Amino acid sequence: MEKFQLLREEALKNYRIADHMLTVTYPLLQDTKLLVGVTENLFLALTQAMTSILTHERIFKLVPSFNDTFADKIQTLHRKRSRYQIDQEFFKLMLELKETLQLHKQSPIEFRKKDRFIICTKNYKVKAITANQLKDYLKTTREFLNLMNKITSRNKIIFKQD
Repeated sequence: MEKFQLLREEALKNYRIADHMLTVTYPLLQDTKLLVGVTENLFLALTQAMTSILTHERIFKLVPSFNDTFADKIQTLHRKRSRYQIDQEFFKLMLELKETLQLHKQSPIEFRKKDRFIICTKNYKVKAITANQLKDYLKTTREFLNLMNKITSRNKIIFKQD
């Protein structure tokens, strides 16, 4: 299996984990801390999908070489977004999830309030994560994964597809 195919499978796996956590586990346990796990898995799914697309297109020299950093990958894909018909919404979502996860890592205070998980920074900047918000993110992520499948499945003759 090619690297882009492995990344595609990992992206789909992380999406399924996020979906299961949000639609099955969270309603059962009602623990808002699970929303952070959903956020992490959605971010992983999106970044792996982005890397899968770029790696696939790099094989055919349709994108220039890129560093293995989030910033370089998103910039490279953004430059080629019209070629792949990628909506700006996907880039906004990736940056939103990345920012939320960074705030979570750096925050000195986090707490639950009703159906929200609240993250506070040192400067008292507040970020809330809700299940409804993540359901929208889940839908958008699914659309991006469908686009990834469309792009990376173009050359089934060249690459062995399972």
